[in-house]
Amino acid sequence: MSRKKKPLPLLENVEIEACAAEGKSLFHWDDLVVFVPYCVPGDVVDVQIRRKKHSFAEGEVVRFVQYSNVRAIPRCDHFGICGGCKWQNLPYEEQLKMKQQQVFDQLTRIGKVSLPPFRSILGSVHQWEYRNKLDFGASNRRYLTKEEIQSGNEFQRDALGFHITGAFDKILPITKCHLMDDVHNKIRNEIFCFAIENGISFFDLRAQTGLLRDVIIRNSNTGEWMVIVMFHFNRNENGIADEKEVSLAKALLAHIADKFQEISSLLYLDNQKCNDTIGDQDILVYKGTDHIFEKMEGLMFKVGPKSFYQTNTEQAYHLYSVVREFVFSNLETAEKKPLVYDLYTGTGTIANFVARQAEKVIGIEYVAEAIEDAKVNSEINNIDNTLFFAGDMKDVLNNDFISMHGHPDVIITDPPRAGMHPDVINTILSASPQRIVYVSCNPATQARDLQMLDAQYQVMAVQPVDMFPHTPHVENVVLLEKRV
Repeated sequence: MSRKKKPLPLLENVEIEACAAEGKSLFHWDDLVVFVPYCVPGDVVDVQIRRKKHSFAEGEVVRFVQYSNVRAIPRCDHFGICGGCKWQNLPYEEQLKMKQQQVFDQLTRIGKVSLPPFRSILGSVHQWEYRNKLDFGASNRRYLTKEEIQSGNEFQRDALGFHITGAFDKILPITKCHLMDDVHNKIRNEIFCFAIENGISFFDLRAQTGLLRDVIIRNSNTGEWMVIVMFHFNRNENGIADEKEVSLAKALLAHIADKFQEISSLLYLDNQKCNDTIGDQDILVYKGTDHIFEKMEGLMFKVGPKSFYQTNTEQAYHLYSVVREFVFSNLETAEKKPLVYDLYTGTGTIANFVARQAEKVIGIEYVAEAIEDAKVNSEINNIDNTLFFAGDMKDVLNNDFISMHGHPDVIITDPPRAGMHPDVINTILSASPQRIVYVSCNPATQARDLQMLDAQYQVMAVQPVDMFPHTPHVENVVLLEKRV
């Protein structure tokens, strides 16, 4: 006979004390830290505990008793459901304070290395419509809120919008997102309406069926728009796509091309995989070119469908300006320009941005298509002192590579959220550059890596940069110099 679980309590009139990781907030109860979403410090709430562990608990607000004075009115109608901009209810100045504190906490508690005073965080130039790329999933399983379910009403089950955390096969339909120029809302909504009106099936992730699967929209500060429509064609035993579905797909593309003349790159693909990544897919051009251009400080950067480019274009300039300052400021290299390695170079944006002050910049990146774009970016900007190599960082960057191309004076590293592989860190230590500039989108893994570098390198400067207003995410740039 199984024991009945003790009901979890409802806590009344508790005051939210602080912001926490992942956009949550917290308060203390019975020697436990309780995490709840969508609150700000000073809110007084009733909280239903949903999960209880030895050192923490998680709860859900069931009633706001009193709103905090430190609170903003969310702009987005999808706030609280979408999950993408969890800090819309926090004034931007407070968001910056929290992100500054987040970087400080993670570097001190995880890194445990000697740190200088932190520079004040650089706030984003734009707080809305700052993104240059958004990805929308299509699904025949629309996410329904509790209120919608309880209403007993019938709802359109096809949806085009954002994936919901904890419901991998469900999509929240988005009518208006404020993170990108409003043209993207018109394009997405038009694709949805055309699909519904013309009987285009929406993807079923569980069954792996359905024609419309995903839509990626990009724009640039040169006024160009790229739209990538991902389809999933039903194919027969000979691998031939269903003619009706091909006809419907072409009709959708023709409609979008005709209605939105600003689209300079309209692309499509047939993805038969179980996931939506496009790095290994063949992408076809329906209209225009297979790329768009971004402009930064007189430089032009080619951005293809598989290219990584910072999603906040204007703030990227300020981020890269910090990197450039850290690379060259007071650098002693025996009266010559420094040899710079740019690890995880992407499309070579940073490499080309700093190249004119360097003897040579050597960029390494896993995605081969991005490296080809990096080479093009050097060519179109008449930069002739860069070299780019494609491959897994821990395999490419080794002692033989360094012996062949020269020992770097400076290494710039901008790894993914997981940070650097230990083999890469060991190679950096072996290369022994005079200085390391570490750009990170995850200060927690950056702190871990700083600890591994600490025996030979001292942290000289820390500059947080906000690239993603209304989210808890923050970029951080650290300057390290070789210990004497």
